[in-house]
Amino acid sequence: MSDNEHEIPVKVVDRRWWARGDDGAPAERSSKPTYIEELEQQLAEKDRLAKEYIAKYRQAASEFEESRLRLRREISKDIERGRREILADLLEVVDNLDRAVESSRQTASPDALLQGVELVRRQFLSKLEALGVKRIEVAGAEFDPVKHEAISTVPAATPADDGRVVGVVRHGYTIGEDVLRPASVAVAKA
Repeated sequence: MSDNEHEIPVKVVDRRWWARGDDGAPAERSSKPTYIEELEQQLAEKDRLAKEYIAKYRQAASEFEESRLRLRREISKDIERGRREILADLLEVVDNLDRAVESSRQTASPDALLQGVELVRRQFLSKLEALGVKRIEVAGAEFDPVKHEAISTVPAATPADDGRVVGVVRHGYTIGEDVLRPASVAVAKA
C-alpha cells in the first residue's frame, strides 16, 4: 500500500475572529499584525491631511504676497498722484513769477516788480499752508531748541530779553505738529 491511496481529505476552518473579514469569510493573510495595518492607515490619512494643509498654506501665502504687491503698487500710484497735484499747484506760483518778471521788463518802476513778487510770495505761502505747512512765528519768542536753531547770540538790551529770539536769519516751518525746518535765529544773552 502506498501513501497516496489512503489520504483522507482534511478541511481546515479558521475560526479566529481577527483572521476573518467583515463578511465572515477568511481574510487575506497579511504578514503584519492588524494593529500595524491600522496604524499605517492612520499614518496614510495623516499624510494626506498634511499634504492638503501644506497646499492650502502655500495658496494662502501666494495670495497674501500678491495682495501685498498689489497694495504696494496702489500706494505708490497714490503717492505719485499726490506728488503731481502738489507740483501742479507750485507751477502756478512759477507762472506768476514769470508774469512779475515780464511785467517789470515792460515798466521801469521797481515798485511794480516788488508788488508782483510780494503777491507771488503770499500765493506761495498760502499754497504751503493748504498743504499743512506753517511758518514758525519767532519774533520775541522764548528760544526753543526744537523750533529754533541759534546761529548767533547778541547782548540783551534788558534782563527780560535774556533767552529770547531777537532776529531771524531764516524762517522755520512746521507740518502738522512736526518741525519741517527749524528757524535760524539770533538769541539775546544777558
